[in-house]
Amino acid sequence: MKRLLALCLSLLIIITSSISFAAEPIHIGSRLELLVDDTLIESRSSEARFVLHHPVPQGVVFTYDAPWEGSGCGYQSIFKDGDKYRMYYKAWHLDVQQGKLGPNPSNFTCYAESDDGIHWKRPDLGLFAFPKGGSKDNNIVIGLERRDWMKDAQPDPVHPAVFKDENPNCPADAKFKAILRSRGPKGLLVLKSPDGIHWSLMIDKPVITHGAFDSQNLAFWDPTIKKYRAYWRYFTAGTTDKVWKPAGYRDIRTATSEDLLNWSKPQNLTYGDAPPEHLYTNQIKPYYRAPHILVGLPTRYIERGWSKSMEALPDAKHRKMRSSISDRYGMAITEALFMTSRDGVKFKRWQEAFLRPGPERNDTWAYGNQYIAWQMVETKSTTEGAPNELSLYASEGYWTGTSNQLRRYTMRIDGFVSIKAPIKGGEIITKPITFKGKELLLNFATSAAGSIVVELQTPEGKPIPGFTEKEGIELFGDTLSRSVHWKNGSDVSQLAGKPIRMKIKLKDADLYSLRFQ
Repeated sequence: MKRLLALCLSLLIIITSSISFAAEPIHIGSRLELLVDDTLIESRSSEARFVLHHPVPQGVVFTYDAPWEGSGCGYQSIFKDGDKYRMYYKAWHLDVQQGKLGPNPSNFTCYAESDDGIHWKRPDLGLFAFPKGGSKDNNIVIGLERRDWMKDAQPDPVHPAVFKDENPNCPADAKFKAILRSRGPKGLLVLKSPDGIHWSLMIDKPVITHGAFDSQNLAFWDPTIKKYRAYWRYFTAGTTDKVWKPAGYRDIRTATSEDLLNWSKPQNLTYGDAPPEHLYTNQIKPYYRAPHILVGLPTRYIERGWSKSMEALPDAKHRKMRSSISDRYGMAITEALFMTSRDGVKFKRWQEAFLRPGPERNDTWAYGNQYIAWQMVETKSTTEGAPNELSLYASEGYWTGTSNQLRRYTMRIDGFVSIKAPIKGGEIITKPITFKGKELLLNFATSAAGSIVVELQTPEGKPIPGFTEKEGIELFGDTLSRSVHWKNGSDVSQLAGKPIRMKIKLKDADLYSLRFQ
């Protein structure tokens, strides 16, 4: 009887394995694959693990201290347009007084530009006067002052999200788009511009109306699905009351559109096994080197309550003053998270913070800090001879004084998450894939003693002659792109279009991304 049971178990294992190996291979072509999830991973040893990496703080690159700005500036949209970097942001001031908020003269969308993503300037646009009836020598692009193009709409200029439209069929007079909250009726308005400076409405009423919208709400062209996507704020249990106490959790909703005007039925994002948390912004966009992967940098909002630790945080006196208006203004803390998706709805969200509040110092550990700008840009490294890097930007100094700041952070290109193994080694085995190209290129970093070796296998897991582990040449170094070699060279074109697996062995190494080319 025991022998029969053992035989049946063996047959079951063989059948299960056959079913697994018969699975349709994943066609990756020559696209870049970030190793941010297990989409391509069949198995990995216990030593090989996913590791979240963190941005490195650099200097403050912008201080919002113009008369029309203030201590509540933020919701930046930053992107590269040709040789120029563009930044759009809300100009807003928070004058905190005991038990109330003081007058706020700043309610604008403003524009700045840069040649390198580090040094920014405000161009004098001559469009809106500040103060009312005063000079137009400022960088305000959208204000509350009524214009003919606004028609009957009431755009809210302090909730902007601006992007360059990558739809290949986008008309010349609408190369730039902006999503603004409507001050009435409730919803999101869509604006267009030929130059990113002069704006008009695409339609004079909100195009998305089911949500809360009290955040930076955004949209963009997704080249993978060839449609527009929108992401906006909602509350999981309805809406908010008159004093802005949330019902349920602050969360994110999405929909798609052919034309930015007519939208599909909204869907609420899901996050796998990540617990419910307040997500203040979303900052989702296709990753520019791998647009089939959506990267989000949402803000986590958490109210820790009053305690000895809360009272020991910086600016205790001002924190207490803010709490005299609303407790959350003094005890809420914000930081940035990291998440990715391949379908735009189901996200893998890391519970570990991506950008922490950092060392305690003045104007830190406060509500409104560490909001990452939408989104990241590639910039030259400040280290001579080093490759380009990613620049991210986050707000700090929110609520306090007469201004706040934007700090630049940097990180490795593709360097959000790696598969990492210690010096004793670890390995991963991919699911069956098909590819296009002649070489396999890796973005990786090792220690001087570390290494990476790649073996190509059949879908059944058998080493392919000429590409076995024994024939593999060890890779070591720290590079954004290096080809994998075996004894007979790096040419893998004979396997292009055929299902294969990869076994990748790592020792004291991080693997960030791969592609065939």
